[in-house]
Amino acid sequence: MTLAPYAVRPETSRGRLHPEAGGDARSPFQRDRDRIIHATAFRRLQYKTQVFVYHEGDHFRTRLTHSIEVAQIARSIARQLALDEDLAEALALAHDLGHPPFGHAGEDALNSAMKPYGGFDHNAQSLKAVTALETRYAGFDGLNLTWETLEGLAKHNGPLRRPSPYIAAYDARHPLDLDTHASAEAQVAALADDIAYNNHDLDDGLRARLFALEEVAGLPLIGEALAEARACAADVAPERLAPEMIRRVINHMVGDVVAESRRRLAALAPEGVDDIRRAGHPVIAFSEAMTQANLAVRDFLFHRMYRHWRVNRTMAKSKRVVQLLFSLLHGGPQMLPPMWRARAGDPGSAQCALVVCDYIAGMTDRYALEEHRRMTDPDIPG
Repeated sequence: MTLAPYAVRPETSRGRLHPEAGGDARSPFQRDRDRIIHATAFRRLQYKTQVFVYHEGDHFRTRLTHSIEVAQIARSIARQLALDEDLAEALALAHDLGHPPFGHAGEDALNSAMKPYGGFDHNAQSLKAVTALETRYAGFDGLNLTWETLEGLAKHNGPLRRPSPYIAAYDARHPLDLDTHASAEAQVAALADDIAYNNHDLDDGLRARLFALEEVAGLPLIGEALAEARACAADVAPERLAPEMIRRVINHMVGDVVAESRRRLAALAPEGVDDIRRAGHPVIAFSEAMTQANLAVRDFLFHRMYRHWRVNRTMAKSKRVVQLLFSLLHGGPQMLPPMWRARAGDPGSAQCALVVCDYIAGMTDRYALEEHRRMTDPDIPG
């Protein structure tokens, strides 16, 4: 496929922090994607959850299934806009690598514990995972991804006026132009995340019976898609109706992003990727009508799913697990595994907090629960 003038081009990549020979027929962004898929942090996503803890059901989304779904949507949008699909896919697959166990509950607990040390942000932790925490190569820490992939991870939501401590420190070593927008491919990955997130939480909420189809029928876009799904077969089984509705919503949202982005790109008339970065506004976006519809869905999910009493109970328990693990390990780093203990420094120190945070952020749900049991139940060996 011929790339658009404003697409990122593999042959003009700004390269890697540690220079490497090409070595095979893959493009730099295909190599990035493959490194991400083989990373330890990527495998752990299988047992990191979005809303439901891993043992609540085999059919609910995990961070791994979500990332794969985001990658599929990102490739579809990138293809229609003549962007580099491999870069969009790599960013989609890597965007959640920094998420701690237990979804937003785990992130809130770590952010609270880390307030005296700069807080915790999963986007910054994703960058840290691929630039420091992965130890798969003899010559360097991290995955040594291309500048374009690192740029997209750091600022896929827009310029960073006040970067987190880790991103600021990394940028001082390897500048990522934090004051500009990211490439169109990175913006595609960010929008694909929004599309997947809302729709798949809607699907999981219906599956968990936190709400019923009749309760979403009045939502903009959702109601229209539900009517289309019902019209496709008068006697469609209830268990098939929700998936029919969800896929139509995704199709409508993807079509809207493509149409609105084409309108913005035509108005900007960018001659290269740097015109995208300097545009001063995103070029990949929803239309205003779709933005409002999306906000209505988010508001519904916030009140009916994320604040459902069953979810609240799970989130409260999950937060306590993370809080206790952090407190015990920060005060007693001698309980950390040897590799982590060697880096932790003195109990209660800022260095110890950073190491403990990295250790907990890398945990899966089930490993965090096992660590909690080992550290609190006298009958379980440490």
